[in-house]
Amino acid sequence: MTNALVGLYVVTVLGLAVYGLLGFCALGLFLRHRHDSGQATTPVNWQTLPAVTVQLPVYNERAVIGRLIAAAAALEYPRDRLQIQVLDDSTDETTALAAEAVAEYAAAGLDISLVHRANRRGYKAGALGEGLAAARGEFIAIFDADFVPAPDFLLRTVPPLLADSAVGAVQARWGHLNDAESILTGAQAVALDKHFIIEQLVRFRAELFPKFNGSAGVWRRACVVDVGGWQDDTVCEDLCLSTRAVLAGWKFYFAADVVAPAELPPTITAYKAQQARWAMGGTQCLTKYAAPICRARQTPFARLYALLTMSAYFSNALVLLLVLVQIPLLLSEARLPVWLMPLGLAGLGQPILFALAQKTLYPDWPTRLRRLPALLLIAFGMAPNNSWAVWRGLFSRDVVFIRTPKGQTAGYHLSPGRMLAVEVALTVYSATALFLAISLGNSGAIVFLLTAVLSFSYVALLGLRESRTPKPVAAIIS
Repeated sequence: MTNALVGLYVVTVLGLAVYGLLGFCALGLFLRHRHDSGQATTPVNWQTLPAVTVQLPVYNERAVIGRLIAAAAALEYPRDRLQIQVLDDSTDETTALAAEAVAEYAAAGLDISLVHRANRRGYKAGALGEGLAAARGEFIAIFDADFVPAPDFLLRTVPPLLADSAVGAVQARWGHLNDAESILTGAQAVALDKHFIIEQLVRFRAELFPKFNGSAGVWRRACVVDVGGWQDDTVCEDLCLSTRAVLAGWKFYFAADVVAPAELPPTITAYKAQQARWAMGGTQCLTKYAAPICRARQTPFARLYALLTMSAYFSNALVLLLVLVQIPLLLSEARLPVWLMPLGLAGLGQPILFALAQKTLYPDWPTRLRRLPALLLIAFGMAPNNSWAVWRGLFSRDVVFIRTPKGQTAGYHLSPGRMLAVEVALTVYSATALFLAISLGNSGAIVFLLTAVLSFSYVALLGLRESRTPKPVAAIIS
């Protein structure tokens, strides 16, 4: 029994070390490619710009729908070549608010329409697919409800598509509207900054299976059609389409200097919903495309990088498993291999990337690093939430797209669900293990278990505080 526990522990630590080393790999690639000039773009010729369709997929977004439509209507582009589609699946007053705004801008001469569906068949992918059938643009720009693109967005993202007919999509960098609102939103901003300015830059410039992030980007319609259009068998329709495009030989362009600000989830329950969807969708895409990626014509390193990044949420399950084996290991007084200790250094990869991203983007980066401890606690504390999502991505055939609520002050709320009880239980379990480690004088486990106690309790306390909010309308886990 003891040997089996030690073996499980060793395999878990090795798995976490692989994902940790992936961070150092991204660091090296970033240092190598950060000064690459990227793709040359053609100057904007207002007279010859092609038609663009802007798609705004929304579902029950009454708090932000007016802001979204206003931002789309303010885009600088020839009016005779700009089409805006509000793809609305709402079941509340969002539809009426959108209809009013659409009528106002249409009366002013803008080609804008409201496409309301009575069902959510295919969720976001279904809405985008139906909109594409009625789109007249050569290029398709997509903005989720929480985004506020700058007026010059299209003028800065369309040129790369014009410069190279092999480019299938252009992705802009996400900015933040409310990163100073709370510790939670500040922590999310640090995580997203790292993802975009380091991980996405590396993916695109090193040609390591670049991906579209679902919003604040422009697709070449011919590319979308060529690879089979939007598919709704995963909840990450963006990663699904991106992977098919890369496998088909299309190129991607990352407009790192174009920033589209968006609203960060203001509550821990909303953030859990977002992360669970990304974890589940990434896992679904892994099961769908692992074999095609292994057979792809890309380099072996590119294929390995794609598989590891697509499975990155598996690290949450490894963290959770590492917590759960602590008490049995402590009680058995097992002796762990000494050579495992240096592998702990692999865990420094991600924190280094977080700090580097802040230094790269902001002059006041030392001040912004104060958000890092909260991010690390939240990331650890989200392990049960994301592990459950990975499990569902592997074994559940029920594809349910749970949106991330925006504008919490408008009455959109999520209930913490049963996951809150799981987080409380893990807090108690980790505290028990910590007390046991201290009593046995096992110093090697104390730091890890203390981190577990702080992380699970912090996320649980945030959830408990939010659970007092009235009128919950949905649960993350049912």
